[in-house]
Amino acid sequence: MDLRKLKKLIDLVEESGIAELEITEGEEKVKIVRGGSGGREIVVLSPSAQGAGPPAVQAAAAPALAPAPEDKAPALEGHIVKAPMVGTFYRSGSPGAKPFVEVGDAVKAGQPICIIEAMKLMNEIEADKDGVIKAVMVENGQPVEYGEPLMMIG
Repeated sequence: MDLRKLKKLIDLVEESGIAELEITEGEEKVKIVRGGSGGREIVVLSPSAQGAGPPAVQAAAAPALAPAPEDKAPALEGHIVKAPMVGTFYRSGSPGAKPFVEVGDAVKAGQPICIIEAMKLMNEIEADKDGVIKAVMVENGQPVEYGEPLMMIG
């Protein structure tokens, strides 16, 4: 399935307000799900468990998520540390270990702040400026995309 078709499907989900769209064409399978409060879409491509057959389209209609009220918490301002690669985000060096940093910790440029596992390699992500960790934007063990915000340094 080409990227233009995927973009059109993502736009369709965004405009229609449906919660989920799954399409199977032969052995290709695409599932687009509206994310939680961020409203982002997640696209998952995987080989279909079914054999080649006619295209099937399934859409689970659900009411659009209401935007969260913005007056509850003030917006944080600061420098965003973004994922330099696709992988799995970890806050500590090993399971059960203390996280590299917590919200409120002071960090120096070059200090490890998290790990992204990509292709079975553990890549330490370092702070790219001095400051204080204001927010951790990804849950431990969650997949991250290239350029996705990981932490905010103020």
